[in-house]
Amino acid sequence: MFPIRNPKSAIRNGISRREILKSAACGFGSVALSGLAGTANGSTFHHTPRAKRVIFLFMHGGPSHVDSFDYKPELQKRGGQKLPFAPAKNLDPAATATAKLMASPWNFSQYGQSGLWVSDLFPHVARHADDLCVIRSMQSTGQSHGQAVCMLHTGTDNFVRPSMGAWVSYGLGSDNRDLPGFVSISPSASHGGPRNYGSAFLPAAHQGTTIGANGKLDPKANFRYLTSDSPAAVQARKLEFLQAMNRDHLARTSHAPVEGMIASMELAYRMQSAAPPVIGIENEPQHIRDLYGIGVEETDHFGRQCLLARRFAEAGVRYLQVSTPNVWDQHGGLVKEHTKNALAVDKPIAGLLTDLKQRGLLEDTLVVWGGEFGRTPIAQGDGRDHNPQGFTMWLAGGGVKGGYAHGETDEFGYFAVKDKVHMHDLHATMLHLLGLDHLKLTYRYAGRDFRLTDVYGEVVRGILG
Repeated sequence: MFPIRNPKSAIRNGISRREILKSAACGFGSVALSGLAGTANGSTFHHTPRAKRVIFLFMHGGPSHVDSFDYKPELQKRGGQKLPFAPAKNLDPAATATAKLMASPWNFSQYGQSGLWVSDLFPHVARHADDLCVIRSMQSTGQSHGQAVCMLHTGTDNFVRPSMGAWVSYGLGSDNRDLPGFVSISPSASHGGPRNYGSAFLPAAHQGTTIGANGKLDPKANFRYLTSDSPAAVQARKLEFLQAMNRDHLARTSHAPVEGMIASMELAYRMQSAAPPVIGIENEPQHIRDLYGIGVEETDHFGRQCLLARRFAEAGVRYLQVSTPNVWDQHGGLVKEHTKNALAVDKPIAGLLTDLKQRGLLEDTLVVWGGEFGRTPIAQGDGRDHNPQGFTMWLAGGGVKGGYAHGETDEFGYFAVKDKVHMHDLHATMLHLLGLDHLKLTYRYAGRDFRLTDVYGEVVRGILG
């Protein structure tokens, strides 16, 4: 890969603006980036991958598992009674001493040939029951949102570490050299903010490229900085001049962030031609837009996020992170707020699963759904408290069993009791499905080898298809 030294002569020789944008300024930075992503295109996978990409649907705030995907008949029978065992130790004893069980306000039914239980909160997702691999025995670290969100995204609850998407980008690169390997759509600024899509000590080129923020999505505005009124030849000369100074600075100082800046600027330059066609969801036919609930007030926003994720996945982005605002934290007003939140995401998520399946993408796309923790089966006013001791996440596609429920919580849904899956185990399994061994995907920093799962984690082989 070499930079175009004379873009003007290239134009005279009939090279298009798109070709210039794709090939210009591919000097030192691009060589460095391709070296960092040495496993891209499957050249050095640790083993045969089942998934090529991940779409992580983050329900920020912690949706209630006992009101959605973990049916508890005993909880329904004994609503209003005292919890027959001690609550979690990290909860306020005074607040839980007289706590009463809270039966779910929603009805559960069995769906599909598998007969998976799903509540009335998710009628559209329920129709995909035979595609879902529901883990009902999740556990995490951190009773607070900040700790649990950090654990979910980075594998630690109290340190600055690379995010899951950054590790995937570092390990696999992107399937499209003109787009980033990791895109985060509408990430929240709270509970870690940039840490949840950051690269920490990994090379800066692997941090997530954000589109929108805090639940707001305007892709065109987000990518406006990529556009320029200058002719392509002028842009290329400016970039080459700037990159020459960057390379000189790097050679003199060995300042690692400069390497990431070089690669990022070159990628941004190429994205001028690659990104606009991908973000143009208005080009989708009406029946696809309807599938995602676009144009309907309640579902329009998250529908656009999900459709944009599908388009980026189809274009070669390895890791897509799609976030709701921090709206699932119902210490009170559970019925009203969970109903509203589920209405906003249910049809778009079902639309995403349908769209991926009809395009033949679901079999090699791992879709992951969940929040940082679940909710307690005991009432907190007319809501529920945080519960990292046992909760539910589900996966679909990408090499997992469909129509399958793994693990169990106790009869009330408080503690995971069978086939427990810690967040480290989930991360190890996601990497495994992508063809990466979590024990081997390491980066040396400050004198030791770091990995996403730290010194923990086991692949959950029981969910593999």
